[in-house]
Amino acid sequence: MDHPIEFFSEDIEFELNNPDKVSEWISTVIEKHEQDLSNLTYIFCSDDYLHEINLEYLDHDTLTDIITFNNADEDGIVEGDIFISIDRVRDNATDHGTSFEDELHRVLIHGVLHLLGFKDKSEEEEALMRKEEDSSLSLRKF
Repeated sequence: MDHPIEFFSEDIEFELNNPDKVSEWISTVIEKHEQDLSNLTYIFCSDDYLHEINLEYLDHDTLTDIITFNNADEDGIVEGDIFISIDRVRDNATDHGTSFEDELHRVLIHGVLHLLGFKDKSEEEEALMRKEEDSSLSLRKF
């Protein structure tokens, strides 16, 4: 098997900076939560591409920055496909007054946190998710 974390792009031209360092960081976050990484696939795409997935699989007619599919068969294992709209990440970075790279890293780890069991439906869950995102971002060594 190749590296357990892979990065692809669909419908757009996009290449992640420092994929090895990003993978290392994501692995560190997963280990910190005492879970085992099986396989993680990131698919960077356009708003239109992600909107289609949102409609087809989740029946949501909205734009979003990320959709996470958990493929793990058992607890304690991290395995999934994470689709990220680069268009949304760019817009959100501008809206939040942060760099594209920082916003992308926040979204990358947001998907992982969902796979680790964190939710963001209620205000309480969302506050905990933000706290975990910040904690995870502070572990970056690049």
